[in-house]
Amino acid sequence: MNPWILAIRPRTLPAAAGPLLIGNFLALPLDKFSMPVAIASMVCALLLQIAVNLANDYFDYRNGIDTAERVGPTRVTQSGMIKPESVRNAMTFCLLLSLIVGSFLIWHGGWPIAILAVASILGALGYSGGPYPLASHGLGELAAFVFFGLVAVVGSYYLQAGATTTASWLLGCAVGLLNAAIMLVNNTRDIRTDTQAGKKTLAVRIGEAQAKVMYQALVYLPFGLIIAGFLLGQLPGFPVLLAGLSLIMARKLSSDFAQHSGASLNPLLGRTAKLTMMFSALFSVGLVVGV
Repeated sequence: MNPWILAIRPRTLPAAAGPLLIGNFLALPLDKFSMPVAIASMVCALLLQIAVNLANDYFDYRNGIDTAERVGPTRVTQSGMIKPESVRNAMTFCLLLSLIVGSFLIWHGGWPIAILAVASILGALGYSGGPYPLASHGLGELAAFVFFGLVAVVGSYYLQAGATTTASWLLGCAVGLLNAAIMLVNNTRDIRTDTQAGKKTLAVRIGEAQAKVMYQALVYLPFGLIIAGFLLGQLPGFPVLLAGLSLIMARKLSSDFAQHSGASLNPLLGRTAKLTMMFSALFSVGLVVGV
């Protein structure tokens, strides 16, 4: 596989696309809905996800976290496939591109979007780098929940509507939990090597047994949230019913995660990202068909 394809980690991109899909489709019935804004927000989210992946590859190598003993997929910096400086420059390029695209969104959405843009760029850099890397202090799952859940869904809806709704917050929480599950798979797989490197992820802190319990909570709670949203009259029934079909996949993932450890968790990383995309796509289709 092309080293740069490995570096951007395509299997993780649904984590960025899913919440933008829901946020924009939730706003689709609005008279002020803008397709250019929807496309720009999707492109910006994907660029930020790629930048985070490149930053993780670069900073984990520089900080001595990625070594020859890692059990996860190949990291291009640690393996020597791409020079560290090239990965760093690609990360910077993606961040600059996201800022350029984001400037249109800031012009459209005003100062609240400007704040979210700055926070997102700082989050991308601070996930693995900086004086207090979030990933090394047990905050990776929280960062995924906030930025690829709340910020992505609520922010994209706000861009279209100029306001937020209870529905957008509920869906932001639901997708954020699923994206946090992706992070938990990654960190549970790396418990041994992260412990050796002094990287205190949430999985390292709570141990593998509790991480498996937490994974179940993260993949099941989103369905409870959307059902509660329907019962409270905040979410329409058909999208909730349609998204509920992905519960079949969630159950299978939960069972497989409980039975595997280490390198055998690698396939579950991409499959959990697919769950995010399936949940988001089914709910979005439900919103359109149910109108």
